[in-house]
Amino acid sequence: MKAKARILGHPVHQILIVFPLGLLATSFFFDIAWLVRGSAQLAIVAWWMIFAGVVGGVLAAFFGMIDWLAIPRGTRARRVGALHGSGMGVVAMLYAASWILRRDAPQEPEALAILLSGLGVLLTVITGWLGGELADRMEEV
Repeated sequence: MKAKARILGHPVHQILIVFPLGLLATSFFFDIAWLVRGSAQLAIVAWWMIFAGVVGGVLAAFFGMIDWLAIPRGTRARRVGALHGSGMGVVAMLYAASWILRRDAPQEPEALAILLSGLGVLLTVITGWLGGELADRMEEV
């Protein structure tokens, strides 16, 4: 589908999503590295990546909503877009909860915080695929 929010002919949502997706996924790998190495710096970097990823995700979601609202009601594209957007909303909530759990001791995240990040990565794979389906394979509307 053709994005409605564009800058210089390019879809804004698709430009912006690479930042939160990269930051959030990489934060989980920094968590894994922290578990292996025990370096507080790795955990602190993960904490800041989650913060930046959630903020970037909110910004990307704004432009995604503009695109979604332009899709005609009752279409498969509209349903897929709703699943994609709501799934990514859950991803943002998982990471936000992980960030909050780490707030008092970002250098030493508890297991639940890391688990929430891991779940966020798994859900991102599914909902990101839905977004790709919408952007790349659905008819232009």
